[in-house]
Amino acid sequence: MLVNMNQMLAMAKEKHFAVGAFNVSESNLFRTVVEAAEANDAPAIIAVHPTELAYCKDDFIKYVVARCSNSPVPFVIHMDHGDSIESIMRAVHCGFTSVMIDGSLLPFEENIAKTAEVVRYCHMVGVSVEGELGTIGDTGTSIEGGMTEVKYTDPDDAKKFVAETGVDTLAVAIGTCHGLYPKGVTPKLRMDVLESIKDVVDIPLVLHGGSGNPDSEIAEAVRIGIQKVNISSDYKSAFFTKAREILAQEGSGWDPNNIFPECIEAGKAVIKQKMELFNSVGAAKYYRDAGVAQWRQELN
Repeated sequence: MLVNMNQMLAMAKEKHFAVGAFNVSESNLFRTVVEAAEANDAPAIIAVHPTELAYCKDDFIKYVVARCSNSPVPFVIHMDHGDSIESIMRAVHCGFTSVMIDGSLLPFEENIAKTAEVVRYCHMVGVSVEGELGTIGDTGTSIEGGMTEVKYTDPDDAKKFVAETGVDTLAVAIGTCHGLYPKGVTPKLRMDVLESIKDVVDIPLVLHGGSGNPDSEIAEAVRIGIQKVNISSDYKSAFFTKAREILAQEGSGWDPNNIFPECIEAGKAVIKQKMELFNSVGAAKYYRDAGVAQWRQELN
C-alpha cells in the first residue's frame, strides 16, 4: 500500500517505533528494500535523492509506484534532499507521496520562506513535506553532502520553524553525518539536544545520516522521539561488498542473475537488522488494522 509521510509516521509516533528510509536508484536496490520490508512485515520509506532520480529517470518511478501500491505493507515514496521547487515538482509529478525541501544551508528566515512555499504547493495534492534545521555532517562518502562540522538544531528555532512553515516532519541535527564514518571515528549523538527539541515540537522528527552510528544511540534516539531514520550507506555497502567478492571470483560471469541475488540477500540482512533496531518489524499490521488502504483511496 502506498501512503504519505503523515499517515506513515502518525502510526509510528503512536506505537513508539521508527521507520527506515532507504535510498534507492535502480531495480536491485529497490528490490532489496521492498523484499526486506515484506519479509519482516515492516513499513518502509523508499527515498530517492535528486541525483538518484536524474540517474534512474522518471519512468523507473512508475514501476516503484506500481510495486509499492500493490504491496501488503505500507510504503512512502520520498524525495530526499529536494534542492529546488523544480526538483520538488518533478517528484510530485512522478508520484512521490512525500518530499523534503532542504533549506538548511540558507539563512534561517529564507529557509522558513522556502519551506513554507513548498508546503503550500504540496499540501494542495496530499503530499507530505519534510524540512531540515541545523546541518548534518559530511564524511565525504555520500551523495547527500553536508557540512564539515555539524550545526546542532536550536530548539527555539525548531519551534518557530514548525509554526511558521506548517511542515509535516522535521529533520534535526544532533551529531550524525551522511555516509560511512572513517575507521576509528565513532560519532556521539547529542541526546540532550534531541530531548530539548522534543519538548517544544510535536511533529515527527527525522534523523539523517543513520548509517554507521552505534546501535545503542540509535535505539535511544528512537525511544526519545525519532520516527524516521535515513539509511543508505550501510545497506549499499553490504550489497556492493558482496558484488565485488563475486566479481573477483574466476568464472563469475556477467549475467545479473548470477551476480545480484547474493548481493540482494546481503543488503536485506542489514535492512532487517535496522528494522529490528527501530522496533518496526511486524508493525505493518497496525496500518492494515487502521484501514490505511481506505486513507489512500481518499487521498487519490
